[in-house]
Amino acid sequence: MRQKLRTQPHTGVPSIFLLMALALVYCVGWLSGSAAQRSPTAKAAAVPRIYYGTAELPGLVQEMREAILSAVSSGRIEELRQAYDLNELKPDLAAEPVADPVTFWREISADGRGLEVLAALGQILDAGYVMLPTGRDLENNRIYVWPYFAEVPLAALTSAQEVEFMRLLGAATARELKQKGRYSSWRIAIGADGVWHSFRKIP
Repeated sequence: MRQKLRTQPHTGVPSIFLLMALALVYCVGWLSGSAAQRSPTAKAAAVPRIYYGTAELPGLVQEMREAILSAVSSGRIEELRQAYDLNELKPDLAAEPVADPVTFWREISADGRGLEVLAALGQILDAGYVMLPTGRDLENNRIYVWPYFAEVPLAALTSAQEVEFMRLLGAATARELKQKGRYSSWRIAIGADGVWHSFRKIP
């Protein structure tokens, strides 16, 4: 009788541990599934807000934008040098350093005069834009990027935004880029302090 009393409790121990292990595996799997279900929402929340017009732009950004658009309105690529020279640190224009911006713009422009570059600038600066935080400096930690397609997942575009995309690039190019899943065309960035950071074609 004593021997039975000693052995009976031990026969149930493995079963209890097995049940606990199965319950733990189930809970971990359920939590993992829940996290996976929440991930699309988290990704959607990361899409930056899209702005239109100039009301939300800091004064210095507006001034640089107007300086660039003034060159666009003139129809003379030489006029763009004035906005370019406003920066102590010159804008990033290409993968390799650019010796003379006007010469460079003429060379990459299909017309050979830089008019295509001016047209691209006019188009993207009239499009919507996004504001991106870039650092800890509370006053100058934002960069404004045109067009917003360069920073927004193309798969997340609404029908109205797809129309804007087609107006900017043409239906054929817009369809091709949407199939690729990423924007690859002209992009310009201006800092909150009015510094023109970059203007180049995303490959």
